[in-house]
Amino acid sequence: MKVAVVGATGLVGGEILKVLEERNFPVDELLLVASEKSKGTKKTFKGQEITVIGVDEAIAAKPQIAIFSAGGSTSTKEAPRFAEAGITVIDNSSAWRMDPTKKLVVPEINAKELTKEDKIIANPNCSTIQMVVALHKLHDAFKMKRVVVSTYQSVTGTGKKAVDQLMNERAGKEGEMAYPYRIDLNVLPHIDVFTENGYTKEEMKMVNETKKILSDDSVKVTATTVRIPVMGGHSESVNVEFEKDFSLDEVYRILEQTEGVLVVDDVKNLKYPMPMDAHQKDEVLVGRVRWDETQPRTINMWIVADNLRKGAATNAVQIAEYLIKHNLV
Repeated sequence: MKVAVVGATGLVGGEILKVLEERNFPVDELLLVASEKSKGTKKTFKGQEITVIGVDEAIAAKPQIAIFSAGGSTSTKEAPRFAEAGITVIDNSSAWRMDPTKKLVVPEINAKELTKEDKIIANPNCSTIQMVVALHKLHDAFKMKRVVVSTYQSVTGTGKKAVDQLMNERAGKEGEMAYPYRIDLNVLPHIDVFTENGYTKEEMKMVNETKKILSDDSVKVTATTVRIPVMGGHSESVNVEFEKDFSLDEVYRILEQTEGVLVVDDVKNLKYPMPMDAHQKDEVLVGRVRWDETQPRTINMWIVADNLRKGAATNAVQIAEYLIKHNLV
């Protein structure tokens, strides 16, 4: 099994290497791929130093799987070249997510849709992944009618430049800015670019990707996505209205049985999900589950996950594991 990681020198790329190692992924040869300026640098995997190569070398080496985390423009340009060479691409960018000819996959929900013919597979947006992992079994049981979500997203979702900006501001140092404003001691209700309807692209990703992953256009989703000065993970306040009646006990039981979900909900002892608890974990943490007292069949909940792990790297590696297990590569 030969695997390429494209964008291996970035934040998510580094996390992919960590996840591959931790999960003892069955890789015989690992190709680390990055931009021209990073070619020739070295990264360590399982105690071995591996030299970073370019895209052309990687395609020529014919890996079975290429996990991309190199940004939308790179994915748009290079993923089809890998696919044409018979290599299955798992792409972390937004480039292919809403392409009707491409699958948008969260393994716990819809990996069964994958076939050998799927040569470019899209990994959803980090904030969408954690929300649908927490909600999909509840949707199966009670049918979601409407979801109102506000996110509180880590600077790590923007990348190293944003982490550096936060740390520089915290230390009182000048430096390069990833955001149009200060992020330390501040909150930015602005992730990605604004679209004509007044929402940001990040907000519309959550709306459109949720429907595609659940294969259900009837679910109404509205989102406000916010960047906050934290590390470790994204948090979400989620209000969900269902069509069928249910009890909170049923909600807890379903959540506790949902693969990839960890219920952290004991307010008497001040136990609830926080980004620092989700950091470096693959589970989606769910807590603060309670009735919305303003209308029937509606609950509020708080969902937290490490955006670099389940929100990106882990989800991509889980897709690769599924492909191998089911002989799809």
